[in-house]
Amino acid sequence: MVVNHNDTLRKQLQAGSEALALGLSEAQITQLMDFLALLQKWNKVYNLTAVRDPQEMMTHHLLDSLAAVAPLRRHAAGLQQGGAVAAVKLLDVGSGGGLPGVVFAICCPEVDVSCVDTVGKKAAFIQQAAVALRLRNLHGVHARVETLTTPFDIISCRAFASLPDFVTWSRSALAAPHGVWLAMKGKHPEDEIAALPTDVAVFHVEQLAVPGLDAERCIIWMKPV
Repeated sequence: MVVNHNDTLRKQLQAGSEALALGLSEAQITQLMDFLALLQKWNKVYNLTAVRDPQEMMTHHLLDSLAAVAPLRRHAAGLQQGGAVAAVKLLDVGSGGGLPGVVFAICCPEVDVSCVDTVGKKAAFIQQAAVALRLRNLHGVHARVETLTTPFDIISCRAFASLPDFVTWSRSALAAPHGVWLAMKGKHPEDEIAALPTDVAVFHVEQLAVPGLDAERCIIWMKPV
């Protein structure tokens, strides 16, 4: 019966990616399913995420992360067309089990994704996922984000920290002058936006619709002023 369960999840994933108009290949859908299986397997030992149920993992993790793929692709394409960068480098902060970092790496092969986490076993899981899923554009980094100085074009996070902490801690890793922050949030975080440092500006709040999830989601796009 396990196969049927996987078939059901795969159909849900395919329907979700179609609803988001992502145009994913069968190979990418398979990679996402393989990632889900890896997450379940390693979660038993490493406690990568509090969500245990495969069905919940699909909606709350995979589809939730997929909702940000189209906005990321659009921004990355703009950077490349504008000549700001040749290859787009993204840093996913506190990505834990690789959400959304691994999903971004699968769906955006043109973006080089590094997932940083202070917990060694979580960074090791990302490295394992990169090997298992044959993702040359995915890297696990075991470090505190404050210590990173490699310039990244986009710095992302999902359910990581408050916006002021996120931008303060990751600032040294943001490429100048074109670098941006992409923060995935639930409800519009007015208090956090109000508390941002004066030299950080929100230039776009993008509403997201997550297939199969009846909850508010948005991306807060920010840049240094």
